[in-house]
Parts: sequence; C-alpha cells; structure tokens
Amino acid sequence: MRWDNLTEDSEHGRADTALFGADAVTTRTFDTPEFRGITFHEIRARSIINRVPAVSRMSFQWTVNPYRGCSHACVYCFARKTHSYLDLDTGLGFDSQIVVKTNAPELLRRQLGSRRWQGEHIAMGTNVDCYQRAEGRYRLMPGIISALRDHANPFSILTKGTLILRDLDLIEQAAEVTDVGISVSVGFTDQELWRTVEPGTPAPERRLEVVRTFGEHGIGCGVLMAPVIPFLSDQPAQLRDTVRAIAASGATSVTPLVLHLRPGAREWFMAWLEQHHPHLVPRYRRLYAEGSYAPKWYQRRITRQVHELAEEYGIGPTRAQTPRRIRPPEPTGPPASEPTQLSLI
Repeated sequence: MRWDNLTEDSEHGRADTALFGADAVTTRTFDTPEFRGITFHEIRARSIINRVPAVSRMSFQWTVNPYRGCSHACVYCFARKTHSYLDLDTGLGFDSQIVVKTNAPELLRRQLGSRRWQGEHIAMGTNVDCYQRAEGRYRLMPGIISALRDHANPFSILTKGTLILRDLDLIEQAAEVTDVGISVSVGFTDQELWRTVEPGTPAPERRLEVVRTFGEHGIGCGVLMAPVIPFLSDQPAQLRDTVRAIAASGATSVTPLVLHLRPGAREWFMAWLEQHHPHLVPRYRRLYAEGSYAPKWYQRRITRQVHELAEEYGIGPTRAQTPRRIRPPEPTGPPASEPTQLSLI
C-alpha cells in the first residue's frame, strides 16, 4: 500500500486547521482501487464525546463520530451540511474528503475515565457511518469498542457497513458487561435504485446478512428502514419486498424513516433527481414545499404500511433475542404511533 504525503490544500477543498490546531492536520491519499480519488485529512481531535444539541429530536444525548465525510456517497445524506463547517464541499467533497480523528480510541478512553463522565449511553453512526470504507484502513472502532467495554459504558451502533462483522467478538465481549444496541440501515432492496442513490455502500442483501449473522450469534439486531424515498421506493409492492427481506434476515424490529432534505443535502439530492428522474422534480418541490420534511400525512401513511407489513411477517419483540445484556438500539424518534421525521445516515 503506497501513501502519498500531500499538502493541506487539495483541488476539492481544505481541512480548516484552525478548528483542530495549526499542526494537527496531515493530508494523505493512497493508491488502491477502493480508495482512489479519496483524500484523508488525519487530525488529532481535542475531544471525541459530543453532546447532542438540546433542540435535536434524538433520544440520546451523547455521540462519538471518528470520521467526518463519508465514502458511502448517499445522495440524500443529511450530514453533508457539516462539511461546510470545515470549508469543504458538501457534494463531491463530502464523498471524497474524509476527516479521520486518528486519536479517537485513546481520547475516548481518557474521557471515559474522567470523574466528570457519568457513564451515559453513547450512540455511534448517527452522523456519518463509523464503518465506512476508511475504517478498513484506520481501524479506529476496535479501540473505541474496547474502551467502552473496559469502562462498561452502554452504547449503540447504526451502520450500513458490513465491516462491523470484523468486530463481532468485541461487541459480544462488551455485551457481557453493559447494554449494547446494534442496528443496520436498509431503506429498500431495489438494486437499480441502490446503485445510483447509495453508490458507495454494500448492497442491501449484504447488509441484511449482517443482521442474520448477529442473530446467529444470539445478538438481536434491528433494521432502520431509511430512507423511504417518495415515488422511488414507496410503492406498496416495494415496501412489501423490503419488509419481507428484513423479516427473512431475522431482524428484531423495523423502523421506517421517510426521506428528509435538510439544506446541504437538499441541493445535492435535487441535482441528482434532475439528472436521473427529472419528471419527479415538480412532485418533490410540491411535497417538500414546507421545508425539510415530507408532510405528516405522508409520513403517517408510510409508517402505518410498514408497521402492518411488519406485523404480517412477524417482526417485533416476540422474535427478539436478548441474551446477556444486549438490547435493541436506542429509539431514534417519536413513538410508533407517530411518523418518524429524522434520518441518521
């Protein structure tokens, strides 16, 4: 594997060293097919446990995000806006300019050991995926999970990445001493749609294999059915196919989330829509005319349909396995009777 040392400036953007310290950023590329075209900005972060803003709809208060930017390149990703805080592009830059907090494991271990830390639940994968392709090179998650295990600190992981299976043994060890929740994101099973809207992710069936493997190891794994994309993955037959596949994987739960389009993601998604499905642009403008979220009537309809299908296929608490101290992931939105309005990846 050949590393090329680069300057802090690149043709796609710049990591703002003022945010991390003048000597904190090293910019690298490496010449292997899976990382070609991607630039890594290695930083030494000053803190790693982040407080969720009080205005957020999240039910958890603390997160750990070892990466910023994501090579999954999901065209709808709400986290795109965060790249603008670093003076990096929220389109192609978000997909190819990845910030890596190389000291995340040791920093987390130190913060968990602080007298000020109260051992609260930590959520991971709620901004960008901690098991994106970069994790295969940097291997930050084993150290992070080990630190959480050693401090018996409860945590949950949400991912689209199959690389989580590499750390299955560590997750099992952590579950012996604390509460652990695992969830996999699979919004649809349509292969053509997946290739264009989530080009850097493992295929949906491979993600469902992750759910199946966790189940075979006695670890209940939920599925975040996100996002349900209006007019592209929301037809009754499509919802049925997706829920059927989720049920066949042995998932303990399924939670539907309708696409939402925050600033940053909205512009990128609409440009993609104009290119691939121009006839849908007027319908989207009408559906999202009031802001980032689809109307509540639409969300309720999708939620009801998915819940009915889940009941039909037997997904729910009666199928959950809860050995040791493993439990379902933390709730990510309103109660089941209400449509969920947020997307995590």
